[in-house]
Amino acid sequence: MRFAKAFLAIAAVTLLVTGCARQKDDATKALTAIETSVTSMKDEGMKYAPVAYQGVESTLATLKDSLAKEDYKSVLAGTPELNKAVDSLKTAIASGKEQFTAATAEWSSMSADVPKMVEAIQSRVDILSSAKKLPKNVSKDALDSAKSGLDWMKSTWAEATAAAADKPAEAVEKARAVKAKGAEVLAALGMGA
Repeated sequence: MRFAKAFLAIAAVTLLVTGCARQKDDATKALTAIETSVTSMKDEGMKYAPVAYQGVESTLATLKDSLAKEDYKSVLAGTPELNKAVDSLKTAIASGKEQFTAATAEWSSMSADVPKMVEAIQSRVDILSSAKKLPKNVSKDALDSAKSGLDWMKSTWAEATAAAADKPAEAVEKARAVKAKGAEVLAALGMGA
């Protein structure tokens, strides 16, 4: 009877050790596969979907910490959600690439048109500023407003140009604002758009 109890105890310990070893192996393999995938997406993730990438990276770090603490159950429980997050990251990267391409194309067009608009406004402001008498359709207040609008347009355009290489969507947003302000200034100066 003692022998049977000892045998059962040894068998239980063996099963427990084997089960833990298997959990450790499964958790390690799962996390390593995910980490490899996440690492391969780092450059594109940081460029096209930085928020999503950082979220995945944070979750991965948490699970790696659990693995280091030998909390294999938490790792195995968390890897399916992390896999879903990695899939969502892939989708976000693809979407980010499309937006980047579209914004780059729009920027290309605006980078040719908007400076011409700014130049035309600058020319008109210079002419009106040196004139002895303003045209009937332009008041002194309108000219002063146009000057301040032109200054804003120039500084915002400089910001847009600086952002164009890495952040074309931001550049396009600023360029649109400059273009809209330009239309207001043109109208205030009695010029067609």
